[in-house]
Amino acid sequence: MNVTIIDQATFAMATVDPVGAQLISLKDHAGKEYIWQRDPAFWSGCSPLLFPAVGNCRNGRALFDGVWYDMKKHGFCREAEFEVTEQTDSAAVFRLTSGKDTRRFYPYDFSLSLAYRLAEGVLSMDYIVENKDSRAMYYFLGAHPGFNCPLEEGETFEDYMLEFEKEEYTRSTVYDLEKLQFDPKLPGFLLDHARTFPLSYDLFKQDALFFEQIASRKVALIHQKTRAGVEVSYPGFETVAFWTPYEKNAPFLCVEPWNGSAIWADEDDEFAHRRHVQVLEPGQVRCHHLEIRILG
Repeated sequence: MNVTIIDQATFAMATVDPVGAQLISLKDHAGKEYIWQRDPAFWSGCSPLLFPAVGNCRNGRALFDGVWYDMKKHGFCREAEFEVTEQTDSAAVFRLTSGKDTRRFYPYDFSLSLAYRLAEGVLSMDYIVENKDSRAMYYFLGAHPGFNCPLEEGETFEDYMLEFEKEEYTRSTVYDLEKLQFDPKLPGFLLDHARTFPLSYDLFKQDALFFEQIASRKVALIHQKTRAGVEVSYPGFETVAFWTPYEKNAPFLCVEPWNGSAIWADEDDEFAHRRHVQVLEPGQVRCHHLEIRILG
């Protein structure tokens, strides 16, 4: 059963599906919906939790300590049933624990919780990973919330922009759609000492716009004139990507903080060698924090 939490100060509401612990709705006090509503004509997801992989592994397999495991794109959590371990009017916690089903794809004993809290117009999301194994544990973790864009009738996707917290000088890393890997040798989109750039569907010809080197830990998706939209803060994540399906004119944009990514052309298949891999020692717990703020 879906779980709904309410912000008692602003009367915003969020709804979470225990399957995947996926955020399926975020509405302001007027009932305006900010989360993409899973139209399969464009994309049947809306905010999947990416674990223990982000993107694809080479040939759909990952190597852990010399042993091969099948690893589907973005991992297995999107389809897993999470247990609701805590619930109040304004907060809820969802937990997935390893078992024989997860060990077919991933060798470690772990606990993964996603804690939601809605207060003062901000949805806080804490991704809590615990290593319950007797050895070091390697994982990727990513968020993938899709936001309605445009928000109002009569607006267009191109009316919106992304605004970073800081001025950025960085270039996106290009995903090779034929070889299914990121290729650092291909020229990507350049942010040339800029904080903002307007949206265009042409930006997504090569799939996600992925910034591996980024100074900001906050980005806003907003209308260029009204500044209505959302702000995503991602202090618990090292990189960020943006995605909408190319040539579909889809009315949404995903803002995706990542620790990890799809395979790179210059990486081998041993998971522990991958860029931005997260490591937990036995008994260690780590929290990756994310916030979504409604603007305007």
